[in-house]
Amino acid sequence: MKLCGGWGVGKHDDFMQKRKKESIMLPRLLKKIAPRIGASVLIEPEWGVAGRIRFPAKGGSVSGGKDSPSGKLGASRYSYFRYNTLDLNPVGASDVAKDKDYAAFFMRALGYPAVRGKAFFSDDWCETIQSERDAKAAARYARRRYPVVVKPNSGSQGGDIHVVHNERELLQAAKRIFKRDRIMLVQPQLKGRDYRLVVLDDEVISAYERIPLSVVGDGRSTILQLLKKKQRAFDKDKRDTRIKLADPRIRAKLVRQGLALPYKPDKGERVFLLDNANLSSGGDAVDITRELHPAWKKLAVKLTRDMNLRLAGVDIMTGSDITKPPKAYHILEINAAPGLDHYVKGGKTQQKIVENLYLKVLRHIAQ
Repeated sequence: MKLCGGWGVGKHDDFMQKRKKESIMLPRLLKKIAPRIGASVLIEPEWGVAGRIRFPAKGGSVSGGKDSPSGKLGASRYSYFRYNTLDLNPVGASDVAKDKDYAAFFMRALGYPAVRGKAFFSDDWCETIQSERDAKAAARYARRRYPVVVKPNSGSQGGDIHVVHNERELLQAAKRIFKRDRIMLVQPQLKGRDYRLVVLDDEVISAYERIPLSVVGDGRSTILQLLKKKQRAFDKDKRDTRIKLADPRIRAKLVRQGLALPYKPDKGERVFLLDNANLSSGGDAVDITRELHPAWKKLAVKLTRDMNLRLAGVDIMTGSDITKPPKAYHILEINAAPGLDHYVKGGKTQQKIVENLYLKVLRHIAQ
């Protein structure tokens, strides 16, 4: 029996995992664009991740004065946010979306091809809920299914997602996952291209392909040198991504290709370093909003509505041509707080897309 998807954490617990004054895009972006619709943003100064949006009364404008409990400025309306979570989606629907296992269950119940798999639990949680579905049980479950994907049931940005090929790799991955989440999912490895469609009410406002961390050879440089060059490019673009050279997933991926960090790829040869395509892990984003067939947009909008969300990131794996109607595909996840921090660093075009996206979000909240 699975009672819940992860621990609720306060700001001090968050700080143990994240740096103080995190470089999170959303608070700064909202503060920049809110005045365009007559709103203002107050960001909590110590941690910099939570804030309040102050909207003017309809037909009015936001005063520059301080808040007053007396009601003199009572015509203003307020909305709050924390990290990438805004006052837009219902709380219950958001909580279900945060729990990957629950979300997949309900999506399948609605008839969507959400990825199947099974949940397993840390030793402490097994004891609490009196379950025997621990890491060893996960290894038994995966025995005839390798390769499989193992990942935390909660969280985002691709942290600790592993493709494992044997029991040793699975148990190692489980050890890492259970340090951050008490529930681990074991799922089949799917083949295809990874897309995220960002939905706001009845519109897909952004769509992009996510490409796993990779390097392209120049005929001279080693993989290690190319990775360091890629990191310098991230730093130059002010993209808050750190390529973790000691990440065991990188070594494992190279070993399976018969390669190592000193290898010099031929000019134009692309070498993939990770299996998961998350941008926070060093992946790249290619905007495909204009190329996306309307049937894919209709699918994403309907799924978001069926899950009782207004704003969502719908993650799809498919081998189909996205310029044509959907054929075979799987829903990987639905995210109720789709972070676009790394996508926005792709260039001025992406920055404009994200600014316009959140302007629409603010207008919808204001309504």
